[in-house]
Amino acid sequence: PTAGRWADRFGAGRIMTVGSVAAAVALALCAVAPDRVSFVVALLAMELASSFVLYSAAFVAIVQIGVPRPQRSITHLTLIAGFASTLFWPLTSALHAHLTWREVYLLFAALNLGLCLPIHAWLMRLSRRHAAVMPQERGSAPDEAGTRLDARRGRTAFLLMLAGFATEGFVLSAILIHMVPLTAALGLGTAGLFVSTLFGPAQVASRLINMLFGGRLQQTHLAVIAASLITAGLCALLLTTPWLPGAFLFVLLFGLGSGLTSIVGGTLPLELFGREGYGARLGWASAARQFTSAFAPFALAFMMARTSVANSLWVLVVVAASGVIAFLAIVLLRRRGGLPAFVTHLA
Repeated sequence: PTAGRWADRFGAGRIMTVGSVAAAVALALCAVAPDRVSFVVALLAMELASSFVLYSAAFVAIVQIGVPRPQRSITHLTLIAGFASTLFWPLTSALHAHLTWREVYLLFAALNLGLCLPIHAWLMRLSRRHAAVMPQERGSAPDEAGTRLDARRGRTAFLLMLAGFATEGFVLSAILIHMVPLTAALGLGTAGLFVSTLFGPAQVASRLINMLFGGRLQQTHLAVIAASLITAGLCALLLTTPWLPGAFLFVLLFGLGSGLTSIVGGTLPLELFGREGYGARLGWASAARQFTSAFAPFALAFMMARTSVANSLWVLVVVAASGVIAFLAIVLLRRRGGLPAFVTHLA
């Protein structure tokens, strides 16, 4: 939330520019760390810097530079960023074959300074330029204040959104960390490893499909679809195991839901509450998701140790279904009146 408030106050472009320098310094500290303690400290610094340069900050920057259809731009960004691990995992392995791990860290630090820093500085200039003309734009924009929820309903919608993101973060983190041993424990054997490799392509496919065909879909509905796909994927795994086609169906549905979740995480707060205070709200949404993601793998491991794998997965189904309910409640809250459908102006 703090990073989001700073992005609102100082501009996401400036925050990302500082974040690029901080990330480069953290990577360089990892490269020169003389012992384990200093290496861990550098890793923690890297994690802190990431909050200023990754999805959340980039989403705020898109909104602040004044692109006419920010939700579509957010979708494009998640589609492109979905290839990050696909490209950099093999690239890192190839680099490590010719360089030491310390030299790889230094190379990535140089990339942050030589490539990311100029781009983020350019975004900072764009956001400043838009801020200079924003008062005139606001004066000519349609008056949306009369369509907003009152304070009580607004808080309710915000808390429901946080609950939905928190449950999705819990389920996704728990499954992704344990996916290979889970599929093996359910009788899929070594085929579980191959099934797991399809998760990434399914994520990218969901973002591509949404980019091509989801332009008119309200983000509250997309949130329900994403949460439902995650829930359906878990049910497919439980009801069909150890049938291999069922495992393929699981990873397809689960990957599609996960890919859409990345989009909804940026577009839903924008559609529900608008541009004002977007960074802070996005920060709270990210914090809710990351908090549950942090302990989810340990919680699932504890449950599997105390009970069966199947029972543990049924618990996750209940958690995932509660996310569907949270987003459905937001849909109903909007239909009952008050919450602005910004999709007509922003999508």
